[in-house]
Amino acid sequence: MMFCRCCFVLILLFTWSSAHNDFFTSIGQMTDLLFMEKDLVSSLKDYIRAEEHKLEQIKKWADRLDVLSSAATQDPEGFLGHPVNAFKLIKRLNTEWRELESLVLTDMSDAFISNLTIQRQNFPNDDDQTGAAKALMRLQDTYQLDTNIISTGELPGSSSVASLTVDDCYDLGKVAYSEADYYHTELWMVQALKQLDQGETSGLVDAVTVLDYLSYSVYQQGELERALGFTKRLLELDPTHQRANGNLKYFEYQLSKQKKAEATEEAEGRHRTVSRGRPDDYLPERRKYEQLCRGEGIRMTPRRQSRLFCRYYDNNRHPRYVIGPVRQEDEWDHPRIVRYHNIVSDKEMEKVKELAKPRLRRATVHDPQTGKLTTAHYRVSKSAWLGAFEHPVVDKINQRIEDITGLDVTTAEDLQVANYGVGGQYEPHFDFGRKDEPDAFEELGTGNRIATWLLYMSDVPAGGATVFTDIRAAVWPKKGTAVFWYNLYPSGEGDYRTRHAACPVLVGNKWVSNKWIHERGQEFRRRCGLQETD
Repeated sequence: MMFCRCCFVLILLFTWSSAHNDFFTSIGQMTDLLFMEKDLVSSLKDYIRAEEHKLEQIKKWADRLDVLSSAATQDPEGFLGHPVNAFKLIKRLNTEWRELESLVLTDMSDAFISNLTIQRQNFPNDDDQTGAAKALMRLQDTYQLDTNIISTGELPGSSSVASLTVDDCYDLGKVAYSEADYYHTELWMVQALKQLDQGETSGLVDAVTVLDYLSYSVYQQGELERALGFTKRLLELDPTHQRANGNLKYFEYQLSKQKKAEATEEAEGRHRTVSRGRPDDYLPERRKYEQLCRGEGIRMTPRRQSRLFCRYYDNNRHPRYVIGPVRQEDEWDHPRIVRYHNIVSDKEMEKVKELAKPRLRRATVHDPQTGKLTTAHYRVSKSAWLGAFEHPVVDKINQRIEDITGLDVTTAEDLQVANYGVGGQYEPHFDFGRKDEPDAFEELGTGNRIATWLLYMSDVPAGGATVFTDIRAAVWPKKGTAVFWYNLYPSGEGDYRTRHAACPVLVGNKWVSNKWIHERGQEFRRRCGLQETD
């Protein structure tokens, strides 16, 4: 009975729901997991208290009988010669032991198991854990963080510290290994080994296992000597390790062949170069993008910077802003990118988040091969769409966008609200439909996306910048401010300088909302021109 109950609990804990929610892609939704876990801990403590109370009753019963039986067995016949003792013995064995049996068999875990059964439907699954692990590695690469910095939790911009155990580092290495990413496998297995060498203990992994992964991962990167060194260290700890003994002979043989080849090449004046590092990436501008995310490589000379100004802006004496103009700041000159300060209130932003949170969904794309919608891996976030009719706050924000930009928003798309998750990012992209995408917005019937309005609804302590890879510009999130730029020239041609990306969030919770404004309705608000000029 007890064995079956334990098995049932394990099944509940490790059999996750088949529904995949991509929890790691939205910090806003992950906060629900914290409260769910708090509820489960409370339920678990109630169960522990109930079990402790039950055991305390059993212990008292056992102590009482221990004293009684010890005295009785010293002179059994004399003890039972007293009719009261004889009666009580019969009664105990017939009634009281049966009551004790019932108490022992009473299952105190029903309430906890019931709660767990309900809540586990909302648990993250293996894909979430893998996604979160990859996100940590993405942050590691983008912001050039040492594994020890991440393991100790001392991240730039963070006011709290959360550390990784040996087991955590090992699990990160295993995720990389399962993806054949031997570069990150090596980094995290080295960190796990370092923490073991420093005396940290683990009940799940030992140095032999870590060294086994390490030797293979460095071998896959072409470093035979290091692979051989790790293998020898492994065999010092476990001389009978079958795979390591086989690898030792193989590595020694391969190293001998390599040295002979190098000697031949040197004699012939040729030199072998071994390239190590991150695996090849499908995104050609990855390094430029990551450099900008770190605040490096920005093309803005002091002379150009001196031409950027802050001003009070009323959009040609718009009635709503003649008395209370908004603060407008130049972020970039060509193409022109401006920021509007204090454009929405905290109360308005909280309402938008409240409306969006229940319907946040992971971005999907159409797979031309299967015809199905699949997860958009270039975007690690969740988003929701809010129509003007849904709440006065949304309608008010839309009207404010129209008043400030001077563009008609009746043909614009609904307000899109996005929340970025662990390492949340949006890789370089264009907002407008390009010539090779003639049907990009055909179904809307409102033309191309002429302009973008991007509202930051949270501060981000570290990371999370909006970067423009072609012009090498970076705009940093600031709560309550909005950034605006045109995606199209007055001629209607796409401005390829507006290619931009959202950098991974290193620390914090990034909320944004954006309004994509379309061409229709702007004919007399932004007149067409033949020249491709700003």
